[in-house]
Amino acid sequence: MTQPVRKPRRKAEQRAESLEQLLDAAEELFSQHGLHGVTIKDIADKVGVHKSLIHYYFEDKQDVFDKVMARRAPVTSGRRMDALDAYEQAAGGKPTVEGALRAFLDTDLDTYSTGGEGWRYFGALSAQLNNTPAWGAEVMDRLFDPVVLRLISLLKQALPDCAEEDIFWGYHFVTGALTLSLARTGRIDHLSGGLCQSDDFEAIKARMATFMAHGFIGMCQSRAAQRRLAAPDG
Repeated sequence: MTQPVRKPRRKAEQRAESLEQLLDAAEELFSQHGLHGVTIKDIADKVGVHKSLIHYYFEDKQDVFDKVMARRAPVTSGRRMDALDAYEQAAGGKPTVEGALRAFLDTDLDTYSTGGEGWRYFGALSAQLNNTPAWGAEVMDRLFDPVVLRLISLLKQALPDCAEEDIFWGYHFVTGALTLSLARTGRIDHLSGGLCQSDDFEAIKARMATFMAHGFIGMCQSRAAQRRLAAPDG
């Protein structure tokens, strides 16, 4: 039987494949060692190429890092933005705290849990970014502020009597829990003696938004009561 003749790949296809391999390798290394713990040579060695190839595609290590972030950040932000928009429309002007949080959190957990190994590394890298002022805060601000502020706007609608500062503090606690979960450190596996698994995103989804919603509501009620007691005529 005559075998079909394979067409030679175009150079553009070869370049695209090489670029993806380099980004994959850089993403994994950055997730393990951070921006400053990785060199251009490390990335080249992981792929098995000369470091001159890195310089063919990228200006420097910062450019590699920026392109790693630019590959997935718009995907996760876009999915959450769409979910928040859809939820607001479905809520008919009456969003709930848990509903808004589920649109934001569950959508993100689905992305990271079903997207494959690359998303696992990106999740760990995002967790580092969220906890590293020197090189992470500016990146988080630039890439994720729009979708975070979209969530905040829904939370304000759901909690009209809550002080704005308390809503922002509540989000601060939410993002810490989310990025810790994305890091999949295995810490909860050890603490629980295997009862809980940091890879079990379905278990996280079943609990996180509910837990955080009660936290928001409880905090806002408690803080409101404190303000009433502190008022001159209280």
